[in-house]
Amino acid sequence: MRRSLLTRRLLATTLPAALVMGSVSSTAVADPMLARNLSSFGLPGGIDTPTAETLADGTLGASLSWSDYARRSNVLFQALPDLSVVLRYSRVEGINDFRGEGYISDRSLDLHYQLLDEQGWRPAVAVGLRDFLGTGVYSGEYIVATRNVTPAIRVSAGLGWGTLAGKPRTIDVADEGGTPNVDDWFTGGANPFGSVSWQVNDRLSLVAEYSNDTYLARYSNGREFQQGDAEPGSNLNLGAYYRLGRNYELGLYTIGGETFGAQFSLALNPREAPYPSGLEKAPAPVRPRPAPAADPDGWSGSWSQDPTAQPAIQKALGDAMAEEGQILEAMALSANRAEVRIRNQRYVNQAEAVGRTARLMSRALPPSVETLVITSTADGVPTSSVTLRRSDLERLENTEAGQIAAASLLSDAPAYAEGMVRSPGIYPRFRWNIRPYLDLGVFSAEDGLTHEVGAQARASYEIVPGLVLTGALRQRVFGNIDQRGPGIGLPGTRGQYYTPEEYLADPALETTPQGVPRVRSDTRMYTGNSSPTIPELTLAWYAKPTETVYTRVTAGLLERAYGGVSAEALWKPANSPLALGIEVNRVRKRDFDSLLDFRDYEVTTGHVSAYYEFAQGFTAQLDVGQYLAGDRGATVTLTREFANGWRIGAFATKTDLSAEEFGEGSFDKGISLSIPIGWATGQPTRDRAGTTLRSLSRDGGARLEVQDRLYDRVRESHSVRLYDGWGRFWR
Repeated sequence: MRRSLLTRRLLATTLPAALVMGSVSSTAVADPMLARNLSSFGLPGGIDTPTAETLADGTLGASLSWSDYARRSNVLFQALPDLSVVLRYSRVEGINDFRGEGYISDRSLDLHYQLLDEQGWRPAVAVGLRDFLGTGVYSGEYIVATRNVTPAIRVSAGLGWGTLAGKPRTIDVADEGGTPNVDDWFTGGANPFGSVSWQVNDRLSLVAEYSNDTYLARYSNGREFQQGDAEPGSNLNLGAYYRLGRNYELGLYTIGGETFGAQFSLALNPREAPYPSGLEKAPAPVRPRPAPAADPDGWSGSWSQDPTAQPAIQKALGDAMAEEGQILEAMALSANRAEVRIRNQRYVNQAEAVGRTARLMSRALPPSVETLVITSTADGVPTSSVTLRRSDLERLENTEAGQIAAASLLSDAPAYAEGMVRSPGIYPRFRWNIRPYLDLGVFSAEDGLTHEVGAQARASYEIVPGLVLTGALRQRVFGNIDQRGPGIGLPGTRGQYYTPEEYLADPALETTPQGVPRVRSDTRMYTGNSSPTIPELTLAWYAKPTETVYTRVTAGLLERAYGGVSAEALWKPANSPLALGIEVNRVRKRDFDSLLDFRDYEVTTGHVSAYYEFAQGFTAQLDVGQYLAGDRGATVTLTREFANGWRIGAFATKTDLSAEEFGEGSFDKGISLSIPIGWATGQPTRDRAGTTLRSLSRDGGARLEVQDRLYDRVRESHSVRLYDGWGRFWR
């Protein structure tokens, strides 16, 4: 089989590097080679150069580095045990663009893949792509090998291309970025680089490295810029890094012996929570049933003929569940079988809610009840049922959770079940809260870091099961996210914006010069309001027409910029990793005061979606359809979720808009992050903190932001997600 040119280049450089480094020692190392510190580019490395190290699987990291050459903000995610991904926002000093401010703001993306871990005589070997989707200021590729010489000393050596070889690539001034320049990878000649790391003690490490980076930027129009004040005085860089606690690190370094820099890094491992065991109250233990001779009436089942028995049992069980942060919505009870429908309001893992409910049922039910059915609900709709025998619950309480999982049965919950009695006082139900809010803007070339702080009041009124009225009211207090019109977008006007007054006065400006409706590029027109705003006001109806089909219809002010009607249907069997969905929305653009008025733009959007849950918490999602600007295409999303509730994902959207019509970035892409609040506080809660990092807000590939789409609401109690967290059944 004939190998591609890129494959031949990799093979020609990876094997010699591995063999050279492999000759250093033959001592076997069992543990994976984890990074001692992050480089100024946010990846495992020395100071500027990479190493073949990785971080612990699932680690989320961030670093800030400052020097005369650049200020870099890096967000790192260890997506797989071998794959590291970095999204970077840099202020590159010494380069002038259309603003003439003596620096540029640049976004870039890196991939780092460890081909081999250290084993025996063999070093760890990694390959990487630096700045392969940006404009190319830091563009370069590398092959690197790393070896432990002694327990304290670690050596790395590699070959670099592009900036890593001291041969910066020519940047096309017309390039909008966002498209990988595959033809440039591993071309232009390579040069060696290397580093030595000495772990002085548990906290301090010292690094020396040989780097080829000249910090030059060349453009296709013939202009050349020296980043910083001058080219590095030598190829030798030195650094010292000091670890503060388990998650934080400070570093000082010198580049070429003349330029000094500083760095702050943090790394959070989802498997290393500040409170690994949580601070929640221990559950009530399983209560074994008495011998038949000790309670003949209870074992006979005659109690079930008493009309006062179920109301009394249901109230006692509901009160006990309320103390556990759960709602007993309904119950069906017979002499040998009990089914409860529960709403989990406290625990991130549904398995913990199911396990605590099972214990409470063992304490509240008469001894003749052997079959326990626990049905989870979401928005008043049943999603799945766990059926187990009470005798198994009593027998397996002090064993590992896997044994009770094997003894239980997960099934689809029917929409309607015979004999279910709704608990009194559950509906209608009113809830409200007032909390501060913080909106952050990152990775903006013109604005840098922006913020807005204020207060938000939020309320929901559940009229009957499945019918929910929700609203929110916001009041800005302070911030630097002010109202601004979109970019002018004409030749020679890069970096210039319409004023809000100009934009409001001319409706024709709500279409870009390329003919694309401004559905997201005028987002800043919705900010800076000193008066109260209504970010959301909706009436939603959730239903379940069959055992495996769920539906949602939402009407009202769906999000900050759009209002209308959204309808969704989802097919999701409880024991299937596959789900299929369809969504159709008819929406109109809201006025910029975010109150009750609308503008003229109206559009129908919709998508057909497929979801699949893989091993290790990965979920793939494909959405195909029409977006807010009327463009058609597809979005691919890959999300990884850990048993403790961390979710980190990446997405990319490509539509029928050309790169010129889309604008800078060429297509939409970004990273999403959602972390349970309970992970940091130790207190059980379903509240989450999340954000989406995208370098640009463009009109192409823009999707409606509807709250509580069905898939994430339903899947929590279905097989893959439920059993991923089943270890908490006995918590």
